[in-house]
Amino acid sequence: MRLFAPTIEVSAHCDLPCGVYDPAQARIEAESVKAVIQKALDSDDPDFRTRAIIIKEQRSELVKHHLWVLWTDYFKPPHFEAYPQLHTLVNEATKLAGASGTKGTLDLETADKLLAKIDEIAEIFWATKKA
Repeated sequence: MRLFAPTIEVSAHCDLPCGVYDPAQARIEAESVKAVIQKALDSDDPDFRTRAIIIKEQRSELVKHHLWVLWTDYFKPPHFEAYPQLHTLVNEATKLAGASGTKGTLDLETADKLLAKIDEIAEIFWATKKA
């Protein structure tokens, strides 16, 4: 039986090495969203504006995706206990990237609000990495 007994005990708090997670991915996409909104607002060309809106919507969807990956794959119950506002922050950020947010509007202020929420999430993320 000693042949089948574990020789070392290991544990992990995530399904992959934590180095694969980073809120910077969501931020980069959100910065792209804001830049595309500005380009669309600056243009009088309806074809250009249509392409810009399509790209903005795609990038907004990517913001949501990257935030959801953090929320579902990286953050664990101890993080939510230590930062009870985290659920609300992720919800608010994904809504700001959604149909009622940057995906559905050309409002630069909404894009700035999204970037601010991502920064709040990133602050918590990096605090959990230090722990």
